[in-house]
Amino acid sequence: MRLRGVRGSRNVEDRRGQRRRGGGIQIGGLGLVALLAIGYFTGIDVTPLLQQQGGGQVNAPQEISAEEQRAAEFSSRVLATTEDVWSKVFPQQVGQPYRPPVLVLYSGVTQSPCGGASGATGPFYCPADNKAYLDTQFFETLSRGLGARGDFAAAYVIAHEVAHHVQNELGILPRVNQMRQRVSREESNALTVRLELQADCLSGVWARAVQGLLEPGDLREALNAARMIGDDHLQRRAGRVPQPHTFTHGTSDQRERWFERGYSSGDMNRCDTFGARQL
Repeated sequence: MRLRGVRGSRNVEDRRGQRRRGGGIQIGGLGLVALLAIGYFTGIDVTPLLQQQGGGQVNAPQEISAEEQRAAEFSSRVLATTEDVWSKVFPQQVGQPYRPPVLVLYSGVTQSPCGGASGATGPFYCPADNKAYLDTQFFETLSRGLGARGDFAAAYVIAHEVAHHVQNELGILPRVNQMRQRVSREESNALTVRLELQADCLSGVWARAVQGLLEPGDLREALNAARMIGDDHLQRRAGRVPQPHTFTHGTSDQRERWFERGYSSGDMNRCDTFGARQL
């Protein structure tokens, strides 16, 4: 992905080097070890230490490696592309102004109103504070641990979490959460799958809008990432027989198909997973 010359976002909160704990509801993007579904956690009363960054430049705290700093700068620029895309697409297709989320960068662990965040939980979006949370070391896990290599695979992860914010702006997240509270666990999982696949589709809408920044092979990287983090693939990788009733993010085929649907159309209306008979 060609990001040289692309501005850095001002909506970055840098907590790297800080260690926190917490509890609440998370909207996950990748489905790692089944920890990235919407989950409920017990809150721990800890006052968060926030370090708000401005000006689009992510300054490295002490003891931050050069690799982590590159990941932070990359994340800031990718976030800026989502701001540019959705600030244009959202008003055009929804008729409302777009309010971008904040991206929280952290190392190790941190706190959010939606629960404690760590490298084990992976990236997630918290609707309680309109922030996406990302451990900058996760990109290494994505590439080496999950086999989703390439910078555009990493960009897709950020775009997916921003897509959850788009869902929140549309009022979809609170409606789905209310529905989940009234149904069985299996039905709740099925609703979450539709939520996650819609975010994949919206990520495809973003990818279509940044075609001018793509390099040969970038789209293939994103599709491979979607496939590597499908519920069925992750369960097989863990040595288990896939159990569809436990899925919370969708199969590899579904995730890839819905991303392609958003990419090929560029139309948010084509991302109606809740109205789709077949996923």
